[in-house]
Amino acid sequence: MKVAIAQINTTVGDISANLNLIVLMCQKAQKANADVVVFPELALCGYPPEDLLFKKSFIDDNLKALQTLKKKISKLKLHTIVGFVDQKGTKLFNAAALISNGQITAIYHKQLLPNYGVFDENRYFQNGSKNYIFSISGIKCGISICEDIWYDNGPVKKLSLMGAKVIFTLNASPYHHGKISKRETLVCNQAKKNNVSIVYANAVGAQDELVFDGYSMAVNSSGKIIARGKCFEEDLIVFDLPQSKPTTALTTKLPQIQEIYLALKLGVKDYVRKNGFGKVIIGLSGGVDSALVAVIAADALDKENVTAVFMPSCFSSNASLQDATILAKNLGIKLLTIPIKEIFDIYIKTLAPIFKSTKTGIAEENLQARIRGNLLMAMSNKFGHLVLTTGNKSEMSTGYATLYGDMAGGFAVIKDVPKMLVYELSNYRNKLDCVIPKRILTRAPTAELRANQKDLDSLPEYSILDKILELYIEKDAGFDNITKKGFDKATVKKVLSLVDKSEYKRRQAPPGIKITPKAFGRDRRMPITNKYIQ
Repeated sequence: MKVAIAQINTTVGDISANLNLIVLMCQKAQKANADVVVFPELALCGYPPEDLLFKKSFIDDNLKALQTLKKKISKLKLHTIVGFVDQKGTKLFNAAALISNGQITAIYHKQLLPNYGVFDENRYFQNGSKNYIFSISGIKCGISICEDIWYDNGPVKKLSLMGAKVIFTLNASPYHHGKISKRETLVCNQAKKNNVSIVYANAVGAQDELVFDGYSMAVNSSGKIIARGKCFEEDLIVFDLPQSKPTTALTTKLPQIQEIYLALKLGVKDYVRKNGFGKVIIGLSGGVDSALVAVIAADALDKENVTAVFMPSCFSSNASLQDATILAKNLGIKLLTIPIKEIFDIYIKTLAPIFKSTKTGIAEENLQARIRGNLLMAMSNKFGHLVLTTGNKSEMSTGYATLYGDMAGGFAVIKDVPKMLVYELSNYRNKLDCVIPKRILTRAPTAELRANQKDLDSLPEYSILDKILELYIEKDAGFDNITKKGFDKATVKKVLSLVDKSEYKRRQAPPGIKITPKAFGRDRRMPITNKYIQ
């Protein structure tokens, strides 16, 4: 049996375009002499469709597209397994259709529905209950969908007991660092334990905060990966089953830091492209965070589609101006310089009667960030550019960011990237092509909102802060468990307090790309009004 995995980048709700892409890949699979081609989970409508599933017209259009697909590939001599939304009465199912000789010969309903982290499938779908066996080239096969494969006593075991030798599994498995190795280990173990070959078709592309890495694979009954698709790219992977050793379709896994960079790059590219923006605008400060965002944007969208704006105040250093200028030149992106001192002075003069008898402090500092945010949004309105914000996860966690200032924008590229990882990614990118000035990577981090300001004035060392944040946010560890790991109690108490008090800020932040096991937003839904102290 010659198998093709169509690892495609679909768009939620663009059913017509998704249909055309599926037909195109079926034709390519036919040319490759495949007997069967398998697509990712919910490929016809895109994943995750969320509350579009409450719209009757959406369900109907998806079902009509399945019938159209059946007709368009009726003359192709191959079996097609494609994900769609099925409806039985008032019940919806996350489903896969087997199309053979122009007919839908079987429909499988996903049995195990994920309802944790970024997943909310119990809100929309009913659980399936039936398994199906069918033959291709004389080989007994079965179908499963994503979560079905993650449990030992689930559909994979049942299908193997029914005599299946090959299981096709349709997936939309979102990326976070460490996920790929975990996924491959699980699939290999399931194949070996159940003495079946598993064909794992994963989605690729970005949808809002989620990025799908692809890395589709085929695993033989000995638990060995014999084929693997590309990472963060569309691909058609063709191979034979049964197969005892790796094929020419086995791509090499990438280092984790490269995976993360590619995830961020694809996340920006697809968010901008799929939402109809042509260009982006970035506030360039001369610091490492905005530098990394600018580099990712230039890589993802091409230099002519990126505009950087340097907005110096009286506290901005010459070093910041010089480094921002060098970075923009190295990237070949347009750089605008708009001084904000005069605007800031007018604000101060206007507020003087109200602010009299008070000390100069955070309010005046944040005015500068809000002026910059206003200028960027004004240019966004005028030219239709999307503003990319530049705050990292360490800042978003602790509230070290200005609401309606540096948080103002349409997409938060590094919202889920801790500060120390920002440096790692910047150094990784510089090894490919040294575009970020060295001084940006060696200077002490500063917001430059007051004289001689440093991040360390308000926060612990980032190397310590990020470890505490990982324990508290991603691993749900409390005060006692964190301090038992050797962290200073006063520091931990301060950090946890900052995180808890900043929830209202994060709720108003733009969406950003998920690259850690637990990101803010869909992954972590904490109440804003919350008096619980850990």
